[in-house]
Parts: sequence; C-alpha cells; structure tokens
Amino acid sequence: MNIVCACPACQMGIYQTSVEEASSIICTACGQSVAVPQGAIQVSEKNAQPRLNRCLVCPSTELFVRKNFPQRLGIAIVVVGLAMSCVAWGYRDLFWTFGILFSTALLDVILFFVVPDCLTCYRCGARYTGTDGMSEFGNFNLETHEKYRQQAARERQSNRPF
Repeated sequence: MNIVCACPACQMGIYQTSVEEASSIICTACGQSVAVPQGAIQVSEKNAQPRLNRCLVCPSTELFVRKNFPQRLGIAIVVVGLAMSCVAWGYRDLFWTFGILFSTALLDVILFFVVPDCLTCYRCGARYTGTDGMSEFGNFNLETHEKYRQQAARERQSNRPF
C-alpha cells in the first residue's frame, strides 16, 4: 500500500510505499515521524493487498473513494477542449467544433475507466493506493466533508491571536 500525504509538522508532501511493512511514516524534508497506529492495517494471508481501517496520519476513520487523478489536470483538459471548440465555432466550422467536444468527452470517459481508485481521508487529505476493501468506505459525501471543513475552520479561528 502507498500513501501520499502532507507532513503534520512542515506540510511538505510525503510519498511512501509499502506502508503496511513500516512502523512509521517519515517526512524526508523535516524528519518528522508519524507512527502507524496498531490495527489500522489488516494484512491477511489469502489476500495480497492490505486492508485499511482508518487514516494513518490523523485519527479519522472516515475515508472516501475517488479517482487517483489530479483534479486540476482534469479541469485543464475540459477547459482546453472548450477553448479549442470555441475557436472552431468562431471559424464557423461545425464539424471541428463538435469533433473537439466529442473528443474531449471521449478522453474523459477513457480516463474514467483507466485511472485506478484511491482512498482519501476527509480530515487530512491523505491518499492511499494499493489497498483492498475500498467499497466499504463509499464515495464522496459533501456532508462529511463539510463537517471536517467547519471543524478545521473553528480550530484555525480559536488558534488566532486576538
């Protein structure tokens, strides 16, 4: 199982492979070590992939399934496709206009089926790949996300000097 997360101390990115074999997650930038909680990862003999029960970086047990693809790149693909189709529309070339739009949609569908899923923590945003049992967590839930967003906002406000 692999993890991509932000270091709790310095906020630099951490990428670590084979987390199930490690006792801690170590930041290469500042040396901060986060201990892997006991019982957070289940490794069974019959299954090659480990099963994640909770986030390894924070105490949250609420995770969701999403595509392991950068959202900004996805938005950029759609915006470029839209801009190119607008240029073709400006030249009054209907064939190229819809050809570009349908090509962009086809690329989106292909990426949807090719890109693998990952588990993401609502609280800290840590992403986990190569884990089993993702269907137990479900897809993104806006209510749960809002709960953690509001909690983080309250913590920031209470830590602010007056």
